[in-house]
Amino acid sequence: MGLNSYHLTLYPISGQTPLEEEEREGLIIKNISTQGELDEFEQQNIESALLWLKRKKLTSSQLLSLEFVKKLHQKMFENVWLWAGKFRVSDKNLGVSKNIITIEVQKLLDDCSYWLDNKTFNNDEIAVRLKHRLVSIHPFCNGNGRHSRLMADLLLEKVLQVSAFSWSSSKRQSDNLRRQYLAALRKADCGDYKDLINFARS
Repeated sequence: MGLNSYHLTLYPISGQTPLEEEEREGLIIKNISTQGELDEFEQQNIESALLWLKRKKLTSSQLLSLEFVKKLHQKMFENVWLWAGKFRVSDKNLGVSKNIITIEVQKLLDDCSYWLDNKTFNNDEIAVRLKHRLVSIHPFCNGNGRHSRLMADLLLEKVLQVSAFSWSSSKRQSDNLRRQYLAALRKADCGDYKDLINFARS
């Protein structure tokens, strides 16, 4: 039974935002019934997006565009959600108002271009600041953390020609590690990016 029958039970973990009922109806694969199954299908879709990215060359102006921000999210989730690649149309318990998402994302992209042009921060801090502000805006219904991390990695790898972050990938499922990540995000909210940079490179 699929979402249209309301039998999918989603239990957002700490730091995630619950989906609205109409957003949940956007599930393409109607036989998903658990969060675990949803996670698996989303991960398969993300792996396909990574293959697409391997063949893609990106300049800073291409990466730092509204078009690419949306296209990346679409590629990451297009086989799972009908609203993949579309900015959310409902307000959440975090993020900016739905009415100013486009404005705030464009501001961030312009700021990031300025940081790059003027070498305002080192490479890692520019990437982390991009990730942090993007996830704080929370432009999409779901997948904002994964999307913003990939944006940061692409900036490093494709534009700055340095190694992408590891994001503690070998231990990503650890509850303790997730607590560290959320604590680092809270420090970044206050302008202290050191812990988030260290986490990204650990």
